[in-house]
Amino acid sequence: MKLWMAATLFAAALPVLADGDVNAGAQKAASCMACHGAEGKSAVPLYPNLAGQHAPYLLHSLQAYKKCERSGGQAEVMKAFVAGLSDQDMADLSAYYSSLKP
Repeated sequence: MKLWMAATLFAAALPVLADGDVNAGAQKAASCMACHGAEGKSAVPLYPNLAGQHAPYLLHSLQAYKKCERSGGQAEVMKAFVAGLSDQDMADLSAYYSSLKP
C-alpha cells in the first residue's frame, strides 16, 4: 500500500520535475543575448556569463527574480524580463544555457 502511494505521488510530481527543452530555450533566448551574449558569454563584466551554469541554479535565479526575491544590481532589469515568462519558459532557458560550453 505504501509503495503504491509513493508511486502515485511520484507520478503526480513528474511534470514539476520535468527538465526544460534545450531547443525551445535556444528559441526563447533572443532577449537575453543583449546582455548575456549570443553564446551566454557576456562581453560586459556587469552581466554574468550564463553558459555552463547548472540548470537548477539558473531556474532558481529566474524564479527568484519573478517573485521579486532579488534586489540590487540589475535586479530591476531582470524582473522586467522575467515577468512574462512561464515556468516552462524558465525551465527551457535554464536547460539551454546549461548546455552551452562555458
